[in-house]
Amino acid sequence: MLHGAVVRPPNHRCDLLSYDASKAERLPEVRVIHHGNFLGVTAAAADQATAAVTLIRAEWSEGNLGDPRNLFRDIRAKAKPPETKEFGRYPALLEAGSLSDGMAAAPHKFAATYQISYIGHVPLEARTAIAQWQDDRLTVHCGTQAPFVVRAEIAQAFKLPEEKVRIVVSDTGSGYGAKHNSECELEAARLAQGTQQPVRLAWSRHDEFTQSYCRPAAVMDVRSGVRPDGKILAWEFHNYNGGAASLTPPYRIPNRYAAYHASESPLRQGSYRSLAAVGNTFARETHIDEIAATLNIDPLELRLRNIDNPRLEAVLGRAAERFGWGKRKSGNGVGYGLACNVEKGGHLALLTELEADGANVRLTRMVAVFDAGAVINPDILSNQVEGAIVQGIGGALFEQLEFDATQIVNGRLSAYRVPRFADVPEIEVILIDNRDVPSAGAGESPITATAPSIGSALFAATGKRIRQLPMLPAL
Repeated sequence: MLHGAVVRPPNHRCDLLSYDASKAERLPEVRVIHHGNFLGVTAAAADQATAAVTLIRAEWSEGNLGDPRNLFRDIRAKAKPPETKEFGRYPALLEAGSLSDGMAAAPHKFAATYQISYIGHVPLEARTAIAQWQDDRLTVHCGTQAPFVVRAEIAQAFKLPEEKVRIVVSDTGSGYGAKHNSECELEAARLAQGTQQPVRLAWSRHDEFTQSYCRPAAVMDVRSGVRPDGKILAWEFHNYNGGAASLTPPYRIPNRYAAYHASESPLRQGSYRSLAAVGNTFARETHIDEIAATLNIDPLELRLRNIDNPRLEAVLGRAAERFGWGKRKSGNGVGYGLACNVEKGGHLALLTELEADGANVRLTRMVAVFDAGAVINPDILSNQVEGAIVQGIGGALFEQLEFDATQIVNGRLSAYRVPRFADVPEIEVILIDNRDVPSAGAGESPITATAPSIGSALFAATGKRIRQLPMLPAL
């Protein structure tokens, strides 16, 4: 088996103009492979391949990523009108009732903008693939989440019938939506093309941050009209660039308009655990909390006044009872918050207790109640819920991909903050085994309520409303 390494451009918008590989080619058993914008080497050992890549001088075109300070302004400016067709499995435009009539009938009107930043998937294991050609047949061993997608993309790239491409899937090493496409796999196949030996390519952690796609940054505009008793009469919601998952609220609102607007992105973006549901739920539930605070209505009571979903009512009630909601008052740096959502058929309520001292925030307790229909394996399900909540803590508080005009600048674990053991509070997961309902999705939906639940508790503790993710830089 040979080992491969790839010459990387500053960013995905760069084109390869020229290169000088003469020094690398003088190394024993090193072969240089060039195809379009792809440039890499194979060698007998991994360290030889890495050394050879450092000797190649490549000239790339300028691939300007723009000014990150104007990211959200540019996302809105470059957004397209909403489309009625589906985005993924979700409708991109939803309407009911009359928005203008609902707003006219509402004495209280609210409007706010919410933002979420790019974040990386940070899988436990970076991507690795082993590719081997035998005549015109290709076999790739890899840890992909989507072997049929990878097979189709590789077959198309090499103009092969799909039956001549075999994908052998090993343990994924976690993915969270990152390992869907033929990225490392296609590169390994390029390196192996023309050799009679298998070639192994292993992405570094830096590759994982900078070469993969990330969760989209997004802007969400929300406008609502509400009666004095908290009944929401009108709801207008626009998501720019993020996606359509959890676009409509799980509340009984007679007049509503919700739309997803595709836009241009400076960074490569794609699937992330729950798709756009994290951002849309953060914006919606934070807005609900703002209505409750302004009208001086308990956040739990406001939600219950607008819900006609018995399963959502049940998870909120169980969570509030277990948490002891309303028995202790927020203040003096201690805050209690909550959020709920329905996504992919999973009904979730999450309540959070935290302590805040300036920018120092310590989560102390979380209680989650989850109804995903019939529970087949409660241990695995509880672990999915808890793991999703922990992952959501990172995106809520501190995870953020930073970039300048040419490259991602914090693409290493020494510079990119992920949740640590010290960040994780006591988490109690309560499952409702709803045997009369088919089992629903549970790997993604539990992450959606983490950020707004934390934001609700932060407001209760500090009096400061934060409308962006991550939240800690705004404290």
